[in-house]
Amino acid sequence: MNKKTRNIIIIAIVLLVAGMIVYPFIIPSRKNETNKETNQSEKKVDRTILVNAQVIKYETMTDRFLTIGSILPGEEVNLSFETTGKIVQISFQEGTNVKKGQLLAKVNDELLQAELKKLKAQIPLAEAKYNRQKTLLEKDIVSKEAFEQVATDLETLNADIELVRAKIALTELKAPFDGVIGLRFVSEGQYVDPTTKIAVLTMVSPLKIEFSINERQASSIQEGTKLKFHLQDDLQVYEAVVYAVESILDVKTRTLKVRALYPNINGKLKPGRSCSIEIQLKEINNTIAVPSEAVIAELGNDIAYIYRDGKAEQVKLTKGMRTENKLQILKGINVGDTLITTGTMQLREGSPVNIMLTEE
Repeated sequence: MNKKTRNIIIIAIVLLVAGMIVYPFIIPSRKNETNKETNQSEKKVDRTILVNAQVIKYETMTDRFLTIGSILPGEEVNLSFETTGKIVQISFQEGTNVKKGQLLAKVNDELLQAELKKLKAQIPLAEAKYNRQKTLLEKDIVSKEAFEQVATDLETLNADIELVRAKIALTELKAPFDGVIGLRFVSEGQYVDPTTKIAVLTMVSPLKIEFSINERQASSIQEGTKLKFHLQDDLQVYEAVVYAVESILDVKTRTLKVRALYPNINGKLKPGRSCSIEIQLKEINNTIAVPSEAVIAELGNDIAYIYRDGKAEQVKLTKGMRTENKLQILKGINVGDTLITTGTMQLREGSPVNIMLTEE
């Protein structure tokens, strides 16, 4: 082996050893570069946001007022006598319908009846005196003063009779209106006075629906306004008409009391229940309405995002009427625009998005 060949072999061995030493450092570096490129590519994919969107079209927008109310009786009164005495008759059955003027109970009036009989017995004699004096006056046999005295005596007697009859009427308890009489709190033979409650009479047809409205509805709900209401566990929808609105707002709650009438002709509904009330305040046809969650308040402006060429485009809005879950848009969005309805808090102007179209 000559000297030149030996040098070549030595150089080859040195290069081989050097390569073995450097190789472990070169491979990880290349792997890191590859991983960085992969991560950057993944990040680019992650920045595309998946959102829901809907195509804007004209629709009818209805402003409804929803609240909870109470069903009240048309009228209700605690029945009691206007005089004192012992109950001698109870003429009603608890829980039944009674008619206006129907006798419900009576207290003892024997003394008054006796007094009435005594006064009525004096009428023939008093009338005879009056007629005789009248004839004599016409013949100018008696003075006018004598005739007037007899006439006064007769009028006084008749007045006394009317007074006793009025007192007798107070011993009778009659129904002041048609209704259902409840449980009685007295028995025959019991001594009562005007403070003693005999029973409760309730008018169940018609019924009153009472609820409260705030300042915003005060100008829309007035006498004649129609409303719908329903009861829990009852699928039927009932209708009533407002007949009275309180004239002054409550200073604490800033609300107004409102009452409506429901005929309740068949007596199905009972007073005392709560009900869910719905009133249609306004209806606008052929307008643009968007879900409330699609609109964002930002730096004093109302904004939303529409989809255009794969990206989110920010638009400023002018709002109109608001309902429970929708906003009327007067300016900023047009029919045919694709409105982004979800993920809006993650969006910025020009954010790349993938959309899933939804039907309203």
